[in-house]
Amino acid sequence: MRIDRFRIAIGPWLLLVLLGLPLSAEAQNGATESFVRTQTFRLDSRLMKREMPYRVILPVGYDAPGNNAKKYPTLYLLHGLTGNFRNWSDMARLEKHSKDYGYLIVMPEGDNGWYTDSGMIPNAKYESYIIRELIKEIENKFRVKTNRESRAIAGLSMGGFGALKFAVKYPEKFVIAGSFSGALRAAEWTSKELLSTRSRVLIVSISSAFGKAESAARKRNDLFSIVRNKNAEDIKALPFLYLDCGTEDFLVMENRKFATLLLTKKAAHEFRQLPGRHDWKFWDSQIQEFLNVSKRFVK
Repeated sequence: MRIDRFRIAIGPWLLLVLLGLPLSAEAQNGATESFVRTQTFRLDSRLMKREMPYRVILPVGYDAPGNNAKKYPTLYLLHGLTGNFRNWSDMARLEKHSKDYGYLIVMPEGDNGWYTDSGMIPNAKYESYIIRELIKEIENKFRVKTNRESRAIAGLSMGGFGALKFAVKYPEKFVIAGSFSGALRAAEWTSKELLSTRSRVLIVSISSAFGKAESAARKRNDLFSIVRNKNAEDIKALPFLYLDCGTEDFLVMENRKFATLLLTKKAAHEFRQLPGRHDWKFWDSQIQEFLNVSKRFVK
């Protein structure tokens, strides 16, 4: 099943059509490129044992006549807790912000699973689904480049945790990773910390994804420990890590601590802290910043 959504940028060529005047050859050839298209797909996942929806934003000109050989870089964009695969395209001005960068953007469904293979729930294998199934699906279905230098990943809050975790666990997959207001200590949060939030969704999701304190799943997904235990050679092999957080965000301290760890380990990164809260106003602004930074690395 596929659903298409079209947004039309009205340009001079369309004005000519409305006035009944002839188009130039150049305008005729470029007309289809003014459409920004978002498509929804479903992947029948063997690992998840169900259909997993995802959205794709096609780069400008993807379906233009005579352009069927060109391949594009890919950006995987992860949503946050209580969100879904539609959030980025519905809540941020993503189509507008991304149109000049030439990415094919993929927005997967992560439920409240922390982009982790659950130690508690069978078939809740969100990490393996994205790394082993979704990337393969995208690279078979669409005209995208399949090398590391043409693959980026980013996300907000829970998705920021997921993006950086994938980057440090699978450095051969991505050239750059971005985290916006990332919940970077998610696998470390104690019962006391979780109870203090009074958020049932947060408490249940952390327990379902990582299990009890000191569990194998927590150790496998502890972002700080993964980076701390890497040697100098492994650190050099990491993608460029971009992270930002608002100074009024409740997660700002753990972002500062992670940035300090990256400095200590001499990992290539950029950390930005600026006025902002844990909301879409901040994330809409920061996806623009990440896209601008990413063009230095993505081929």
